[in-house]
Amino acid sequence: QVQLVESGGGSVQAGGSLRLSCVVSRFTYSTACMGWFRQAPGKDREGVAAIDSDGSTSYVDSVKGRFTISVDNAKNTLYLQMNNLKPEDTAMYYCAARNFGCGMTDHDYDYWGQGTQVTVSS
Repeated sequence: QVQLVESGGGSVQAGGSLRLSCVVSRFTYSTACMGWFRQAPGKDREGVAAIDSDGSTSYVDSVKGRFTISVDNAKNTLYLQMNNLKPEDTAMYYCAARNFGCGMTDHDYDYWGQGTQVTVSS
């Protein structure tokens, strides 16, 4: 059974930084894609960033230039470095993995973590 466990969330002031981690077990990243999603209260879940097995990345426009997605294969860990955080970044953040293709449409992902909360105050 594939497992994804997020950590690194917390409360920060606007302009601050956080790094989210997602430890992945029993999943072969080399043939797949991984991503970060977020869901704020009362809003739909949205894709934040994705990274393909060849290292190519994609981001939602609202985080471009501020967030960076990366993978450490040796540690089986997916990261999301978040800089210059804004109050509108406040949400539950989830990591996810999929076996085929790559993108930021949530229903295409096969496996999900339980989420980590990020709260940004102004």
